[in-house]
Amino acid sequence: MKDTVSLKLNHEFRRLYSKGKSAVSPCVAVYCRRNKLGKNRLGLTVGTKVGKAVVRNRTRRRIREAYRLHEGQFQVGYDIVVVARVRASFARYREIERQLLKTMDKLGLVRRESV
Repeated sequence: MKDTVSLKLNHEFRRLYSKGKSAVSPCVAVYCRRNKLGKNRLGLTVGTKVGKAVVRNRTRRRIREAYRLHEGQFQVGYDIVVVARVRASFARYREIERQLLKTMDKLGLVRRESV
C-alpha cells in the first residue's frame, strides 16, 4: 500500500466512529472522514466475535489485500476504518472484496473516471 499509512491510535479510531460517515454491508462496516494529509490512513478492526486469532488474522489479511488491490481507485485524503463483521470470517475472498468496494462507493470514496 504505497499511498496509504496505518491508523493506530485509539483516539483516531474513536473520532471516526463518532464523527465519520459510515456504510455497512453483511461482511464489513466502513467509517470515513476527510483528513488534511495528502494520503489515506487505513485502520482495520476485527473483534473477538469473528473468531479466534487465526481466523481474525486471516480476515484482516483478506480485507487489507482487497484494499491494496483497489487502492488506486479510491479518493485520496481520507481516514478510513474497516470493521469486519462476523460474516466476513465465513465469506470467500471475492465476496469480501465486492462488499468492500460497494461500501466504499456508497461513501463516495471511489473515483469516477471521466470518459
